[in-house]
Amino acid sequence: MIDTSDMTPKLAPQSIPAVVRLDGTDATLVIGLGDREPTIIYWGMRLASSADLHHLVDTSIRTVPPNALAIEPLISVSPSIASGFSGQPGFAGHVAGDAWCPMFVANRLDWASPFHIVIHCSDTGSGLSLSHHFSMDALSDVLTVWSELSCDEVCSGFVVDRLSAPIIPLDGRTHQIMTFSGRWSGEFAQHILPFPVGAIVRENRRGRTSHDCFPGMIAMAPGCDEEAGLSWGFHLGASGNHQMRAERFSDGRALLSAGELLLPGEIRLGEGRQSYTSPKLFSCVSRQGLTGVSRAFQSFVRTSILPPAAKAKPRPVHYNTWEAVYFDHDQSVLFDLARRAADLGVERFVLDDGWFGGRRHDRAGLGDWTVSQGVYPDGLGPLIAHVNALGMEFGLWVEPEMVNPDSDLYRAHPDWVLQAPGVPQRDMRHQWVLDLTQQAVCEYLYSCLDNLLRAHPITYLKWDMNRDLSHPGGRDGKPAASDYVGAVHALLDRLRVAHPTVEIESCASGGGRANFEILRRTDRIWTSDSNDALDRLVIQRGCSLFFPPEVMGAHVGPRDCHITGRRISMDMRAGVALFGHLGLEMDLRELTPSEGEALKAAIAMYKEHRALLHDGTPIRFNQRPFEERWGVVSHDRQQGLFGYALTGSLPDTVPGRFWFSGLDPAGDYRLAWIWPQPTDRADAQRPSCGLASLNGQVVSGTILMQAGVELPYMKPQSLVIVSLVQA
Repeated sequence: MIDTSDMTPKLAPQSIPAVVRLDGTDATLVIGLGDREPTIIYWGMRLASSADLHHLVDTSIRTVPPNALAIEPLISVSPSIASGFSGQPGFAGHVAGDAWCPMFVANRLDWASPFHIVIHCSDTGSGLSLSHHFSMDALSDVLTVWSELSCDEVCSGFVVDRLSAPIIPLDGRTHQIMTFSGRWSGEFAQHILPFPVGAIVRENRRGRTSHDCFPGMIAMAPGCDEEAGLSWGFHLGASGNHQMRAERFSDGRALLSAGELLLPGEIRLGEGRQSYTSPKLFSCVSRQGLTGVSRAFQSFVRTSILPPAAKAKPRPVHYNTWEAVYFDHDQSVLFDLARRAADLGVERFVLDDGWFGGRRHDRAGLGDWTVSQGVYPDGLGPLIAHVNALGMEFGLWVEPEMVNPDSDLYRAHPDWVLQAPGVPQRDMRHQWVLDLTQQAVCEYLYSCLDNLLRAHPITYLKWDMNRDLSHPGGRDGKPAASDYVGAVHALLDRLRVAHPTVEIESCASGGGRANFEILRRTDRIWTSDSNDALDRLVIQRGCSLFFPPEVMGAHVGPRDCHITGRRISMDMRAGVALFGHLGLEMDLRELTPSEGEALKAAIAMYKEHRALLHDGTPIRFNQRPFEERWGVVSHDRQQGLFGYALTGSLPDTVPGRFWFSGLDPAGDYRLAWIWPQPTDRADAQRPSCGLASLNGQVVSGTILMQAGVELPYMKPQSLVIVSLVQA
């Protein structure tokens, strides 16, 4: 597992080994320490336990090219200006222009556990110390790295301009970089870019993870695609401003760096704050292309990120009131919607925005977290009792971090908002951001939420955040974006301790705050504000590279999508939402009898397959234009669920074949076409294809994977879902 040739539990400076390794099941990390600058010399598929790591060091010796430094600067885990490194350093800072060029040298190596090492470095001239953490998850092979900078009294007033997580060199075979962009209602868009000499940089200054700059990158070797090939996945667990940088140099070397994007003077050490820790960078290596990346990260989230309670309980079917009533709360309507939801099989009823203060529209009331007496003269108790009596849990929407200028809270405390000195506020959604770096603000918010949760049997909070931090200055006038994120995390942590059974959703106008660090404190991510099934196919494909389906909120929206205006069938809407954490978000009074029957059947199907969907192994496929293919298989390969969707007009007259994947080639499977539900129209189509002929039949796994099955004739905006169970 590890190299112990000259290792003790806590090493003296002179005993630092030349090389050290961490192993997972199928991955190996090797760090060189011979030059006292910690350097990752290998991050890839597992090396043989018998491999001589000193030979690995020898393989890394590079010739000195013409017109270059006699000693080539290392791409260490924190490359420095002092070493002559010409790329972006892993660390930058100063004290009034001094101490800007430290040289950190390793002086101690600790084993925090058999899978976690800490390398301590220091710079004697500045009084700064830098520690690097490397932790390998033995179950998923995901590597987690982070750095911590600390100072003594000598460097009081040290300004940290940048501290990246430990730098990871990229394999020389990397020729493409996948990045993720998007927009509100169109998150997690995948982009594959060539990797030339230079840098691919993704920066976010919105104060939340953002819709348009998700902190993820995937390095891809030639031949890598969705199904196969060598790749390395990276994700920065950052809930605020961040930077990710893939850089290739003219000497052929390349690296991946990631860290918080700090505002000027934001982090100052030695004045009541002695240390600063970078966000955690998560990485995995795959020989199965993007499928392997998805499997590693999804497994890691399930075993190492989600709270234990989130894993123990089946994900209940949601009904959210937002697109049914918006701000127009009428208790008789809500009672009726609850009854209709329960009849469909819904397990949790979530009351969205509009229940508190003067919140009859989005221009007033944020910050006044007391139940509106005008709308709920008897409080929320009667509605909650009605929901519970129908056998459903009750959930509530909140947006604690925001305030409307038209609110009692702002009128009483106009100094409680983030702002920049002398700069007017910039309006966004008629709301401003509360300054959570002020203790009084956090105490107020905690008290409001704690009172709500103690007064009512609320099992779920939809925690929303609907605007960027455009001027993130604190009460002292200094930048406060980093401390703001820390305060949000601390507030969530405090609530989780006080109310451990309450589940929390991370929503930020959809997927604007989706990352592993916020997910440590929450149970679910609202993937996107768009409930358009066609949009959701693309969004869920990108999101599922990092997050398992049980944390991806996926709702069946109304017949006419409120954002895109597209009219999409119930079969399509329900079939797409099935492959996430299923919910409904529509006016149930508008359902036709046939739509209601289909929706009820979809909910029953979700419950039947929920354990597989939320614990299985993801299967990804290469996609052609105008179609989507996906699947999930149980760990023992006893059962699987596969989907095919046609999103537009194909150049061919029929979709062709579906080649299954992830099955046991020696096994036999009973094939069932389970969605859409049989209708006269569907039955008329089925005799004309292999899928219909094999429906209900037992088929060899090797035939299903190697020969595939002919799909039916389909029109755009339709799908089929197939179940396979070993016979």
